[in-house]
Order: sequence, then C-alpha cells, then structure tokens
Amino acid sequence: MEWLFDLNLWSAFITLTILEIVLGIDNIIFLTLMVNKLPEKQRPVARRFGLLVAMITRIMLLVMLAWIAKLTVPIFEIGFLNDHPVSWRDLILFFGGLFLLYSAVTEIHSSLEGEEETSTTNKAGASFVIIMMQIAVLDIIFSLDSVITAIGLADEVMVMIAAIVVAIGVMMFAADGIGRFIEEHPSVKMLALAFLVMVGAILVAEGLGHHVPKGYLYFAIAFSLGVEFLNIRMKKKRAATSQPVTLRKHH
Repeated sequence: MEWLFDLNLWSAFITLTILEIVLGIDNIIFLTLMVNKLPEKQRPVARRFGLLVAMITRIMLLVMLAWIAKLTVPIFEIGFLNDHPVSWRDLILFFGGLFLLYSAVTEIHSSLEGEEETSTTNKAGASFVIIMMQIAVLDIIFSLDSVITAIGLADEVMVMIAAIVVAIGVMMFAADGIGRFIEEHPSVKMLALAFLVMVGAILVAEGLGHHVPKGYLYFAIAFSLGVEFLNIRMKKKRAATSQPVTLRKHH
C-alpha cells in the first residue's frame, strides 16, 4: 500500500495519462473519420472496438519492452541520407506514414467528389471489416510512437499500463461527441483530414531520420481548431440574427 503515498509514482501516472491523451489526438481523429463512413448504427460499436484495439496494442507493446528495444537497432544505412542508420522502427513509421497519407488523401478526394456511400448489406459488411483493418494497422503505428515516449518517462510498467487504460477510457467517453461534431461540420472534417496529412508527412520524415518536434504539430492543431470554433460560432450568430422576425397579429 506504500504506492498510495508515493508522490513520484502519482506524478508519473498523471503525466503519462495526459501525454497518452494528447498523443492519442491523431489516433482518435483518424478513428472518427473512418468510423463515420459506416452506417450510423455501426458507428458506436466501431469506435469502441477501435479504441479497445488501441489499448490492447499499447499494453502488448509495453509488455514486449525487449522487442521494442530491438526495433531501434540499425539494420542498414542509406547513403543519400548522410548514412542514416535505418531501424525497424524507422521502416514502420515510414510505411505507416505513407499509409496514413494515402488514407487521408483518398478520403479528401472522396469528400470533394461527393461519392455516394454504398447501401447494400454485403458492401456494408465488407466496408466494416476493411475499416477495422485500417484502424488496427494505424493503431500499431500510433501506439509504437506513444509507447516509446512513455518508456522514456517512467520505469514502472504497471504505471504505464494504468495510464493507458485511463487515457483510452477518456477517449471512449469523448469519441461519440467528437464523431457527431465532425459529422455535423464538414469544414471540421476537412481540417481533421488535413491534420492527418500533416501527421503522415511527419511519420515519413521520422522514418527518414528527420526528427520533427511534436509540439509544433499539436500547436498547429490547437490553433487551427480554435480558429474553426470561432468561425462556427460566428456563423451561428449570423444565422440567428438574420432570421426574419414574425409578428403575431392580435384580433
């Protein structure tokens, strides 16, 4: 019971929980956009399933600490990148970034072209499986980055696992609201897709040995969302003031 009064343990837990939520922003944005392509009845289940997969993936990676350590060991070098030593982590981030870029750009093209959603049962079932596979693949990419960061901040595996469980619980609570908000505001959806393009480009750069501080990315996301929220409020205010006032006649 000594851990109840260990301030270092609790500070590490709180820091990791906040970090996992922040690092999960790109994950939950991708999850929301992919799930919104499904029929409305399947979306809540798909959101929770996707986040559950993310939690299981991160916990498994934490348990396999020795395997993660081997992922950072160089396996070959690339001459035209100043003899950059390439590891399995670099390859995972590089191809994961390309996959995220392809998914985001394809979704942007689909939104701009206004492609109709499939409505048949077979296609709906097939799309559910495909989307869940895409979410599972990206969960591995996002989890790898998150877990490596967490390992550098804490030594206790159980603290890291507890932080991941709490963070995923918070994401599950917020996922439905975020999904509805993005669905109701097409401009926010396009902004979220643009974020995923940025995240994909950063993952590719990381895989090529060019470190990009994540603080710049999260500041850009927060600033852009703040501006977009102001635009939404301004549009609602204009719509409310422009409505004609009808006078009721008294007989």
